[in-house]
Amino acid sequence: MTTGRDRATQQLRRADARLNRERLVTAAHEVFTEAGPEASLNEIARRAGVGPGTLYRHFPNRQTLLTAVLGDRIQALCEQAEKLRTSDSADDALRHWLGAFLAHARAHHGMGSALMVNDPGVPGPDCHQLILNAAAGLLTRAQHQGAARADLTADDLVRLITGIALSTPHHEDTEPADRLLALVLDAVYAPPRRGG
Repeated sequence: MTTGRDRATQQLRRADARLNRERLVTAAHEVFTEAGPEASLNEIARRAGVGPGTLYRHFPNRQTLLTAVLGDRIQALCEQAEKLRTSDSADDALRHWLGAFLAHARAHHGMGSALMVNDPGVPGPDCHQLILNAAAGLLTRAQHQGAARADLTADDLVRLITGIALSTPHHEDTEPADRLLALVLDAVYAPPRRGG
């Protein structure tokens, strides 16, 4: 029979576990931002003030930790896409969201691309699918309004933006990335080329 003291102890353990998880996610965000997705997991545990065993109890592998760190940010991007789908201009909505996605991808030093894996046994594809769904909703709307090329897919757009993020320097000067995004947007809104 569970006593009041047992229940209080269990609640305290759950509260400690939640606090440790929050500390780990906060530390992981800092360390991944500084060193990229291959950063030391031991350094993350050290900054969180816990041992490596505690880290692995909460996050059994790097993918689950990356997912936790980026999950809320990806969710915010998806919520932004949903709001933009109700704006008057479908092409402006798509342009605005692709710019936000590029800023996100650059700020996280390619961490998002580390989640874009094809192995269904890890949690990464769920995050990737959320981004694809957000892009698809905005792209489809722009295509239906005749603003975007009919032959584009959401996967095309996500790959292009991820490519820009990975190929441009990760410092405050956004000019190279902005220039490449403008070129991509020109292609998005240009009619398909015909052979001849």
